[in-house]
Amino acid sequence: MANLEALLFDVDGTLADTEREGHRVAFNAAFAQEKLDWNWDGQLYGRLLRVTGGKERIRYYLQEFNTTFSGPKDLDSFIADLHASKTAHYKKLMAEGRIPLRTGVRRLLQEARDSGLRLGIATTTTPDNVFSLLNSGLEQGGASWFDVIAAGDVVPAKKPAPDIYLWAMGQMGLGPDACLALEDSHNGVRSVLDAGIKSLVVTVNGYTRNEDFSGAGLVVDHLGGPGHPCTALTGDLGGHQMVNVDLLRQLHAESNP
Repeated sequence: MANLEALLFDVDGTLADTEREGHRVAFNAAFAQEKLDWNWDGQLYGRLLRVTGGKERIRYYLQEFNTTFSGPKDLDSFIADLHASKTAHYKKLMAEGRIPLRTGVRRLLQEARDSGLRLGIATTTTPDNVFSLLNSGLEQGGASWFDVIAAGDVVPAKKPAPDIYLWAMGQMGLGPDACLALEDSHNGVRSVLDAGIKSLVVTVNGYTRNEDFSGAGLVVDHLGGPGHPCTALTGDLGGHQMVNVDLLRQLHAESNP
């Protein structure tokens, strides 16, 4: 039986509830700055989340929801510049501390470090966004807690493709049977499973609660903490009131007999 050596974390929706009051707000600020009459409300943004990646999401919006927009000849550069503006607004939100880590995240990260588990990030968001969140939610230099930050365009195919997890494991020198992943969405689940990782915990949020998480060993509402127990939506907490390293080791052993 393989031992659990590393935890691989998605970012948006998993480490923090960044989508509705973070990325969406930053996109709208960028649109306003560029004098575009676009507004992504909460409902529309939920539909746009079918596509991973910020630049890809803008393109999807133009293809499916704003087909009358007459864009510039160099649409790729226009989208890239718009996304860069959005990233700057997002980093400002992070610097202001307006988006905290989700319940139990810091506790679990610290417990994992103390127990000797390695940590990695596997996300479609940009590296700047990741560093801003970690520095805000953990401490300045919080990214140093992680052996690898696999983010953004480091691989061409984004989730639900498995590439970002394969790249992260390659950088860490680990196989899928040594890893457990934490995700929040159907696209993330597909990415994890197709990368060969069998150990998977899903922490749902308002956008993903009703998605298909088949293949996950455990689905919870959050990771839990003292005085704030989590609830298992799928799977068994085994008497635990929070997701901790002991529970993760148990889930990993069950997934990798």
